[in-house]
Amino acid sequence: MAAVARRIGVAPATLRTWDRRYGLGPSRHASGSHRRYSELDVSRLTLMRKLISTGVAPADAALTAVALKEKSGVSKEVRRKVTKAIDSPDILIATLMRAARALDSALVQEIVSTQIKKVGVATCWRELISPLLIQIGENWEKSNGDIEVEHMLSEVLQRTLRVSQEPLSKPINTRPVLLACPGEELHTLPLHALAAALSEQNIEVHFLGARTPISALAALVKRAAPPAVFLWATMASNGDHKIVSALPKIRPTPRILLGGPGWQVENCKAATFVTDLDHACSEITRAVGA
Repeated sequence: MAAVARRIGVAPATLRTWDRRYGLGPSRHASGSHRRYSELDVSRLTLMRKLISTGVAPADAALTAVALKEKSGVSKEVRRKVTKAIDSPDILIATLMRAARALDSALVQEIVSTQIKKVGVATCWRELISPLLIQIGENWEKSNGDIEVEHMLSEVLQRTLRVSQEPLSKPINTRPVLLACPGEELHTLPLHALAAALSEQNIEVHFLGARTPISALAALVKRAAPPAVFLWATMASNGDHKIVSALPKIRPTPRILLGGPGWQVENCKAATFVTDLDHACSEITRAVGA
């Protein structure tokens, strides 16, 4: 029992409780020996743990877990409760917060990937990822700790967003949109979210990433003639208005979009400041003529 408990991430006492209350115990039994867990038993227990971690009531989670063996054992009402609980943004955010604090990167990736498939990148970012990042940031400001949580979460989210993008065989824009973080900016997560959201709209991008030199950005603007350029700056030291004025004047003129708290909007009259991911997608969609 102890080995199975470690495998699924619960205490042995929890397994005994689940066995006593819900019948989720070991099913193998040989004469003269203790009962043993089969692979099906372990799968049911793993499902039970995952459902409970997303906020499903233990009794409903147990009925669903038992259904792995007894296909007719779950009513439509229980399935509805389970689905509703799993899809609730508040429950998902709380689950992701617990997973992040436990450094459970696999669970974080599983939840985010599933939601992206269900609702799309923009909605997942607005309802799930952005509120989660705000909570993580607020917790860090209060305790000045959990920096490893923030770093793990950022890496997993970036990887998940990259994986969600399908290769575009026939993008709607003949000239890719440029996405970059200028100066010494290292926070590329918003760029990954934007690239993934635009990919869903069949819009191709050139992803330049972190610490893009002004010279490299200017050279690519001149060579590629992008319909739009999106620049993200978290820190004021990276949101220099001179970056915008340093971009070459070409025809047709690209739409210059700025995102992030590092920009002084009043100093960047030639650019458009976007307030969130939806706004950025909307502006870029207009720029490519979609």
